[in-house]
Amino acid sequence: MTEENKTHKRPSWDDYFMAVCRIVAARSTCDRLAAGAVLVKDKRIISTGYNGSPPGLPHCDEAGHLLEDGHCVRTIHAEHNALLQAAVIGGVSTEGSTLYTLYSPCIHCSKYIVAAKVKRIVIGKVYRNQQVMDYLGKAGIEVDFYDPDNDWNTRVCDMFTKNIEERENEGEINLEGNK
Repeated sequence: MTEENKTHKRPSWDDYFMAVCRIVAARSTCDRLAAGAVLVKDKRIISTGYNGSPPGLPHCDEAGHLLEDGHCVRTIHAEHNALLQAAVIGGVSTEGSTLYTLYSPCIHCSKYIVAAKVKRIVIGKVYRNQQVMDYLGKAGIEVDFYDPDNDWNTRVCDMFTKNIEERENEGEINLEGNK
């Protein structure tokens, strides 16, 4: 067993899902804000979303920004995309779910979050509109700000900078659990 395996520490659920948000955000196609969102129910990911255009339409990184009042409206926001993906895939309700998002949602996404009956939102950073927190709170949604575990964040960085560890076959296990 390697030293790393001996000191393995599982991340909290918030650390785990916020790390996934960061990976999801890497798919964003609008360079004005690379945002990611993960919708979770019963500690299971039910959908993800990032800032990007609707399927089949050009993205900002292909066609440029479509600006209205200083905001790019070509893309669907990460939070909205996560809710839409849950609707398209189907099979599970968003009611009672938790939404993890790198940035606080805009007022429009907040309306969709309320309508989808999300019960909790975990936010990495406030983006532009602090009043959205009050709006979500008045709607009965629990709003938490992500408190990162710096040891976990360092470990995540290590996971992506180190090569995947080579492992030797330590023996077959039969159905009775014996080697």
